[in-house]
Amino acid sequence: MDNLVRNEKAALSRKPAPRLKPVLFIVGLVLLATSGMMLFPMLTDIYYGRKDWQAFAASSALTALLGGGCTYSNKESLKAGFTIRQAFMLTPLSWFSVAAVSAMPFFFSDYGSVSGDLANSFFESVSGITTTGATVISGLDKAPQGMLLWRAILQWMGGIGIIATAIAILPALGIGGMQLFRTESSDRSEKAMPRVRQIATVIGVVYLGLTAFAALVYWLAGMPPFEAVAHSMTSISTGGYSTSDGSFGTWSENGIQWFATVFMLSGSVPFVLYVRFIAGDHKALFDRQVKTMLAFVGLAASLLALYLIFSHQYGLEEAFRHAAFNVVSVVTTTGYATTDYSLWGNAAIGLFFGLTFIGGCTGSTSGGIKIFRFEVTAIMLKAHFLRLLYPNGVFPRTYGERLLDDEVIGSVVAFLTVFFLCYAALSIALMALGLDFLTSASGAATALANVGPGLGSIIGPAGNFESLPDAAKWLLSLGMLLGRLELFTVLILFVPRFWRG
Repeated sequence: MDNLVRNEKAALSRKPAPRLKPVLFIVGLVLLATSGMMLFPMLTDIYYGRKDWQAFAASSALTALLGGGCTYSNKESLKAGFTIRQAFMLTPLSWFSVAAVSAMPFFFSDYGSVSGDLANSFFESVSGITTTGATVISGLDKAPQGMLLWRAILQWMGGIGIIATAIAILPALGIGGMQLFRTESSDRSEKAMPRVRQIATVIGVVYLGLTAFAALVYWLAGMPPFEAVAHSMTSISTGGYSTSDGSFGTWSENGIQWFATVFMLSGSVPFVLYVRFIAGDHKALFDRQVKTMLAFVGLAASLLALYLIFSHQYGLEEAFRHAAFNVVSVVTTTGYATTDYSLWGNAAIGLFFGLTFIGGCTGSTSGGIKIFRFEVTAIMLKAHFLRLLYPNGVFPRTYGERLLDDEVIGSVVAFLTVFFLCYAALSIALMALGLDFLTSASGAATALANVGPGLGSIIGPAGNFESLPDAAKWLLSLGMLLGRLELFTVLILFVPRFWRG
């Protein structure tokens, strides 16, 4: 597989344009699965006597027709295999297609700002499938249950989708240092396929099991059954959609917020580690990435809690609960909130702005830059400083037990460069639309990092994105897709050489 990737990259400029048929076949299958998922909120609305079931019925039928057409007309296309350039095409096309059809139930509904509004419907759909959690809907406490469930399902599908993308596709494409995590799941040889299916099956079971366990815990702790199920799906997927405008501030009894903190962390752990743990490697969950993330979160939450205590804003338990929950929520890019933390003062605002960029572990449901890229950067800087002090010394750059080659380090540097260039461009574009600096800067950050709420009175934890201009919502939707798909899988499609024969 490694040789195949290198050969494909070397010959990228002289190969003919990639064939679309195999890509459309897979996209068709994904759309058929999405059509099936729409039946759950349809049945939910029927059960609760909500007329929005018709929106889901129509959307499911149209999505099935589109997916069935793509699959049937391209069913013979996979016999020739799947190339690296087709993989580059498949990733953004499948995510965009799901986001587009998933917007239909919002558009056809009769509720709130999404009804009949294309920009709002697409924004809500993209925010859901990318597990960002930014919303344009207010009055969630009175929204139809089917719509609330559909938002949770979107994030749940996006969570398992990004896990599959992160362990099976992105390592093979060598994007942003992800080749460091190449496993059997990114090997497409016949020998590896049984192992690939086994890993995928176990990950699916773990994902479903964690969701069911979270729903049970939320219910036993006092959440109504429907809310418990919806929040379990958006907790494990680190998505952040809630069934209430007050998010988790609505539920503070019986340790619910502490349980949610644990579930957000469980979703930000590489799911391959769960597979290894089940296989008998009981030290797997103490991976370097996980330990770094937990140490960082613990330090940030502790400092914030002490700040809240000494500034006389909360007592001991409340300070640590609010600090731990909201720090974990932002670092894992979930986006829940227990209160409007933008009212905690400038120090807290600065901290949360910085935390927006961090992200969880690779191979998890979290977005952001990811912990491992900061680790690689620290290793690279350490070696550079040592070479300045000892010019003739030899300082190997290792990540765990692996030697970091120049390709991995170059990929990480390229990713960080492109990430902040995109961030700057998106921030400036939002300011050009008339938005203030804090809204623009935090909105661009929360979109690219897939966090959810921004900062300030408009898009902060107590607000939403409904009042933004439509142009800003389209730009932020693009930013969410860019961030979720690790930038390069989308940007490479705009390079003319990619399409040139």
